Amino acid sequence: MTQNPGRRGFLFGGAVIGAGALITACTSNEPAAQASAPAAAPAAAATGGNDAPGDKIVIGFSAPAADHGWIAAISKNAADAAKQYSDVELKAVEPTNDINQQISAVESLIQAKVNALVILPNDGQQLNQVARQAMDAGIPVINLDRVFPDKLSYRTWIGGDNYGMGVAAGNFIGKTLKDKGVADPVILEIQGIATLPLTQDRSKGFEDALKTFGFKVTAKQDAKFTVESGTQVASNLLQAHKKIDAIWNHDDDQGIGVLAAIKEAGRSEFFMVGGAGSANAMRDIKADSGVLKATVTYSPTMAASAIKLARLIAQGKGMSDLLEQQVPQSITLTSETVVKDNADKYLPTGFES
Repeated sequence: MTQNPGRRGFLFGGAVIGAGALITACTSNEPAAQASAPAAAPAAAATGGNDAPGDKIVIGFSAPAADHGWIAAISKNAADAAKQYSDVELKAVEPTNDINQQISAVESLIQAKVNALVILPNDGQQLNQVARQAMDAGIPVINLDRVFPDKLSYRTWIGGDNYGMGVAAGNFIGKTLKDKGVADPVILEIQGIATLPLTQDRSKGFEDALKTFGFKVTAKQDAKFTVESGTQVASNLLQAHKKIDAIWNHDDDQGIGVLAAIKEAGRSEFFMVGGAGSANAMRDIKADSGVLKATVTYSPTMAASAIKLARLIAQGKGMSDLLEQQVPQSITLTSETVVKDNADKYLPTGFES
C-alpha cells in the first residue's frame, strides 16, 4: 500500500493514444479515482523511436479495489498511461479485494488472449499460480509492486523500495535531530500493518538509517493503514510519551488520522515525517504550518510505468535510454524525500488521501 511516472530515470515514450472500448471495465472505481485526483500519467513525449505507434496490442489490467487513496491512484494512473497510445487497448477487469475473484478475473484475461498483463495482486503468493498460467500461455506478465514469489510467474517486476522508504525517513529524522544537537531523542514509529513484509522492510530501513546517527526507535505501533486507526494509535502514543522529538508515520492516508490526533492533543514540540507521498501531505509540508515537515515517496505513478513497460515488451522493444535490446527483468523505484523546498516539484505526482 501504502512511490513517479516512468520513474523519470527512464524514457518509455508517450505518443497520444485512445484506450479501447473495454477500458470501461475499469471505471467501476472511477468515481473514487476522480475524487482523489491522483497524479496524471506522464505527458506525451515527442514521437519517434519507441514513441511511434507500433503493432496494435491489448493490455490486461487487474488491481485491488480502490478503498485507499494509493490504490485508487494506481488504477487511474494505469488508465491515463494507456490513453497516451493509439496502439494500445486497455482491458481492465473489475477491481476486487477478494482473492478468488481476482484469480477468476485474471483467468478471463488469459482466455481473452491479451498481449500482456499488468497485475497488482492482492497477495503475490496466492495469485502466483494464475500469473504463471499467463506466462505459460505466452502472455508476458508485468508484476506491479506486490511481488510474485516465483520468478517464472512474471516477465518484469516494477515496484517501490520499502526498505528505501525507511532509510529515507531515518536519514531525514537522524540528520535533523543531529543538526539540532539532540542527544537522546524520543523517536516514535507508526507502522501500517506490522505483519506485512513491506512494513517490516520499512521498519528495518528506518532502524538501520537511525543507527548511523547513533539513534534508535523509542516505541512503535501499527495503525492498519486506516484514518481511524491512525487517530487511535497516535492518541495512545501521545498519551504514553510526554516528550517526543520525532515521529515517522509510514502512510500518508492513515496520516490524516495521525495529524488529527496531534491537533486534538495540542502537541507541537516534535516534527513528523510521512510516507507514500500524498498530495495532502505535500500541501501541508509546503505550508509549513504544522508538525509535518517531510514525506518519503512510494508513488502510485508506478502503474503508469507498468503500462508503458507492458507496451514495450508486447511490441518486442527495449527501453530507449538503455543499450540492451529488452526491458529489464526488475525495476526498483527510488524513495524520494519531499520537503518544503521541493514540494512544488512533487505535487503533480501526489495522490489525494
